[in-house]
Amino acid sequence: MSIELIGLLGIVVMFLLMFLRVPIAISMAVPAFIGILYLKDWKVLSTVIETIVWNHSFSYMLTTIPMFVLMGEFLFVSGISGELFLAFKKWFGRLRGGLAMGTVGASAIFAAASGSSIATTGTMGVIASKEMVNSGYNKSLAGGSIIAGGSLGILIPPSTMFIIYGMMSEQSIGKLLIAGIVPGILLTILYMLTVYITVLIRPGLAPKGSASSWGERFSSLRHVIWVLILFVLVIGGMYIGLFGPTEAAGIGAFGAFLIVVLRRKLSWSSFIESMSRTLRTTGFLFAIMLSAFLLNYFLAITRLPLALADFLTGTALSAGAIFILIIILYIVLGSVMDTMAMIVVTIPIILPIIQALGFDLIWFGVIIVVVVEMGLMTPPVGMSCFVLNGVSPELELSDIFKGALLFLIPIFVLITLLYFFPEIALYLPDKMW
Repeated sequence: MSIELIGLLGIVVMFLLMFLRVPIAISMAVPAFIGILYLKDWKVLSTVIETIVWNHSFSYMLTTIPMFVLMGEFLFVSGISGELFLAFKKWFGRLRGGLAMGTVGASAIFAAASGSSIATTGTMGVIASKEMVNSGYNKSLAGGSIIAGGSLGILIPPSTMFIIYGMMSEQSIGKLLIAGIVPGILLTILYMLTVYITVLIRPGLAPKGSASSWGERFSSLRHVIWVLILFVLVIGGMYIGLFGPTEAAGIGAFGAFLIVVLRRKLSWSSFIESMSRTLRTTGFLFAIMLSAFLLNYFLAITRLPLALADFLTGTALSAGAIFILIIILYIVLGSVMDTMAMIVVTIPIILPIIQALGFDLIWFGVIIVVVVEMGLMTPPVGMSCFVLNGVSPELELSDIFKGALLFLIPIFVLITLLYFFPEIALYLPDKMW
């Protein structure tokens, strides 16, 4: 049996374990352990565990993840999300479909501080779903707009997905986070346009709301300024080279803590709960990443990724055709796999192909995150859809999935724009100090 075939067998075993609902970290670690032991010996396996797992456990860059997670947890406790929704409601509420557009806008601002699509979806779902349903909105449009806005959590920095991709691809995490800014803003606008065009074609899906005075509109912006100041401090500081991603994450967490204190929302129980959720999330992410590093080593010694890259680049297919195949692959995987698993499992296999085709790895990181957003929205997994259904029982799961599918259109539009105009993602990173 060739070593490439052994690598392929390891991938099959991993997917089989995942489909059997074995935890992702264990599903990746088991075939890696067995494969390394089979191809090498116990001494090599123990050395790999010691050097890869132990050394990565003490990586200074990994501390970025818990700090950004803690930043989002503190902002959740601050209760600022409800005020963000009210602010956008005052600006967009008078338009037909304005509440849906306001939900997307408020989600984008909250995403700039939370770094999590699940957190953004759950938080905005509690606030926006009842408001839209009680106002006479079609349930599919209401659910779809919340899911769309929530998906921005992993694209608009800070984003744990960019950090994990950067660790696995050995790319600058700072540049990856900055690269998500313009695509995130552009996708927010595309989502809003989708709502506007949809209700223009079918006015019955959403009513017009009451208008607010200009004084009320500008007064509502004081609630947005908290998050914007924190975003500018954290992301702006990285952009001008004042500090790196890890320091930015620490400053962000401390800044979010100050916001909670200044808004008098901090209690001992909420502090403990925030720390507890941060520890659980961090432990889950670290277990997956360390297992992924082991799997990467196993795949590297089997030479499977390089063999696949050589095969694809040796065919008559153009770079564009191979890119489309990769996007289709992620769409298919996104319908059956967890988004985190998609990234850590596929990056070691896909990255050599991307490098062989000459694509920029920072640009591809943005593409990956945008495509992963689809996985949060598409059945049967669609984690964000299940989260929204859990916090908003007035929305049926079928309505949520139906509404979410509408917002796949702007994602495809963004991917097309990124392919033909990569500067959308690369302009700001190239100008970093």
